[in-house]
This record gives sequence, C-alpha cells and structure tokens, in this order.
Amino acid sequence: MEFFFKYSMYLNWHSLDACSLCWTILQTFGAVVSCSLHVSELYYGTGESFLFSFQPEFQVFSWTGENTFFVKGNNESLIVGGGDGNFGLWLDGDLYQGRTQPCKTFNNPQLTDSEDFIIKAVECWCFE
Repeated sequence: MEFFFKYSMYLNWHSLDACSLCWTILQTFGAVVSCSLHVSELYYGTGESFLFSFQPEFQVFSWTGENTFFVKGNNESLIVGGGDGNFGLWLDGDLYQGRTQPCKTFNNPQLTDSEDFIIKAVECWCFE
C-alpha cells in the first residue's frame, strides 16, 4: 500500500501544471508549487512557488530570489524550500512525519510551534 501511494503520488501529479499542498496538524500551513511534482535529485520549479500559513493569520511567504531551491522529491521525502541545511517544509516518504524550518528560498519562519511534527492530514489541490 505504501509503495502504491508513493508511486501514484508522483505518477498522477506529474501531468498537472501546479499543486497546492496543505499539511494539517493543529495548525494549517502548506505550499503552492508552480509546476508538476516529479522525482528528482535536483531542485526544480519557479519563483511563482510559495509557502503559506493560517496561524496566527493568513500569511504568504514568496520567493526571495536568494536561491532556486523550490521543490524536490523522491520516494524518501518531499522538500519545499531550502538553504543553509534548512528546509521550509520536509515530509517523509510515508507522509507521516514532517519538519518546518526557516529557509532562504521563502524567508519564512518555522510554520508550526514545533520544528518536527506528525502529519494528521494532507490535502492536495491541483490546478490545470
């Protein structure tokens, strides 16, 4: 089941133009990526990508122009944003654990009370 989900996540999202990913714990936050998700060892995407949070109020963290570490992923993890060893959002391949840190790509704060978190729900909205 886990393999099928990982495989189908990349198989089905690769043909869509953009995706919005929301991770819900007791707080809601996420990312909008400007291109289809696919397995890659290199970062890809454009400056139209951003992180967002609804806590304490809705905030958008746009591209700073500092680097181009928008998104990358493989069967082990999905990463959005980066710089200096930090990731704006990092999810493990099972979509069970995550981490959020300030990153240079989006100049975002840590998006949750705790750097490490357990994922309660994931929503994916795709735009064609």
